[in-house]
Amino acid sequence: MIILGGISFALAVAGIFLPLLPTTPLLLLAAWLWFRSSDRLHDWLLNHRLFGKHIQNFRIHRAIPLHAKIYSVTLVWLTIGYCIFAVVDKYWWAQLLMALLAAAISWHILSYKTLRK
Repeated sequence: MIILGGISFALAVAGIFLPLLPTTPLLLLAAWLWFRSSDRLHDWLLNHRLFGKHIQNFRIHRAIPLHAKIYSVTLVWLTIGYCIFAVVDKYWWAQLLMALLAAAISWHILSYKTLRK
């Protein structure tokens, strides 16, 4: 489980830069895996200066900050929009599937409460 937590954490960090990788769920998975296997790594993650606050806020409030929602939804639509118009511009069915995927991801992100500070 320690290795799976490490993989999940690495993917979460990559998700900061790659919009289709969900950062928060992967961080939560890493926290859960490390909770089950390594107190040291679990404590490190919860006290991390960049990631700890996000994990604790989500665990306590089950909410996402407004700026994170805006950033996430914007990047999803920019990335998938680029793919729709520049990559699969000859296949209407692929464009439709990508638009539906972007809508589903957006709905999922926006379905969480907004964290008010």
